[in-house]
Amino acid sequence: MQKNEAERHRAKMEKRKAIQDAEVASKTVEKKGLLLVHTGPGKGKSTAAFGLVLRMLGYGKRVGIVQFGKGAWETGEAEALKRFGDQIALHILGEGFTWETQDRGRDVAAAEAAWAKANELMADPSIALLVLDELNIALRYDHLDLSEVVGTLRNRREDLHIVVTGRNAKPELIEAADLVTEMGAVKHHFKAGVKAQEGIEF
Repeated sequence: MQKNEAERHRAKMEKRKAIQDAEVASKTVEKKGLLLVHTGPGKGKSTAAFGLVLRMLGYGKRVGIVQFGKGAWETGEAEALKRFGDQIALHILGEGFTWETQDRGRDVAAAEAAWAKANELMADPSIALLVLDELNIALRYDHLDLSEVVGTLRNRREDLHIVVTGRNAKPELIEAADLVTEMGAVKHHFKAGVKAQEGIEF
């Protein structure tokens, strides 16, 4: 019985491998700078982006990060990334969430400064990956011109990967992206009264 099961499994996996090999062989583009969007109401959008940062660093690539909305607190990722020295260009330019600042003019100015830095990093040929953390929030509240942002991202360098994070990604950005991942909210400890945890939320 075990021998028959093993043989059936091997035959099934041989067919699966043939299908997978054919799928891989059908792809013809070797390299392309990708526009990735991490959105949705669930936790993990920025966390996933920092996973890609770590992967790029592992290959010796240089990474740029512009944080649009998280400048009001210290985070574990910022402290860890500083240890990579010049391999990381980290710019924390937000002033906190818009409901905390309660000053639209200040929020717009902060978003514009962060976007200017993002443009500077996009033009830097040494940057292989650029994370625009919480850019979706700046776009949601109209702190930046959507058409300008999407147009600039579409016209990025051919070899530059860009990751945009934040809830409520605009349809225009989703349409322009190569990969969009929506994080779903199934269950969150905050709903049970647990505050943000060091090393988990920040």
